[in-house]
Amino acid sequence: MTLTVRDCDQLVADFEAVIKKPKKSATGTYYTGVDLGTACIVLAVMDEHHQPVAGAYRYADVVRDGMVVDYIGAITIVRELKAELEAKLETELVYAAAAIPPDTDELDGGAIKNVIQGAGFELTNVLDEPTAANQVLNIQNGAVVDIGGGTTGISIIKDGQVVKVADDATGGTHLTLVTAGAYGFSISEAELYKREQKNHQELIAVLKPVVEKIATLIINQIAGHEIDELYLVGGTACLTGIEEIIEAKTKIKTYKPHNPMFVTPLGIALSCTDEIS
Repeated sequence: MTLTVRDCDQLVADFEAVIKKPKKSATGTYYTGVDLGTACIVLAVMDEHHQPVAGAYRYADVVRDGMVVDYIGAITIVRELKAELEAKLETELVYAAAAIPPDTDELDGGAIKNVIQGAGFELTNVLDEPTAANQVLNIQNGAVVDIGGGTTGISIIKDGQVVKVADDATGGTHLTLVTAGAYGFSISEAELYKREQKNHQELIAVLKPVVEKIATLIINQIAGHEIDELYLVGGTACLTGIEEIIEAKTKIKTYKPHNPMFVTPLGIALSCTDEIS
């Protein structure tokens, strides 16, 4: 199945629809993508035709800077979301794929794999997050920038092939800290304030220095590569106007799909198979 960038927004919209109203597969075949994010855990379920049929998500604090810090909590949430979707689809979800920040497999890949398996899935694939996102974007040349809660991951793609992956420990957590400091909020209050889109126009000016730091990290990671386009995904990319600041700083055309938080989990689901890894 070949997707185009134009298909991305439609796929995300379809996923948003089945989160509210799941659709059963005619054959009963399901593939699940599990995205263990720093701020949010997302499960995306697709049928054998790579169409979204169900999904669920929950904000959580079990992962920090791309690393699982609450192993039991992570398993519990994934297991509960799995059970919720199984009840709606009236079947067992067997196969799942997962993703990790680039270059962290030796540090934490085992923990994430164990979480997926501990929640009752058969793990069939593990890939890095920005590469997973490109399963949806299908970029042939450019860079996918996955701005999560704890890290910013980058995949550089040439002629449809990933030629470099990198990860830097700057992301939404840093935006939350700045928000807390600027408004006198607690960390939890700042996180909730930051999620509300109605606050973004006001926040973007406060958060511009952190976004520019992320842009500088992107510039450093893509040095030596001819990059014509950047594509932003990840929960932190939901911040209204973030793409404009990054484009201005990097001088590279920057695109952001509709609801970028769901692009990576959908890409993970697209990479899932029924062959045990």
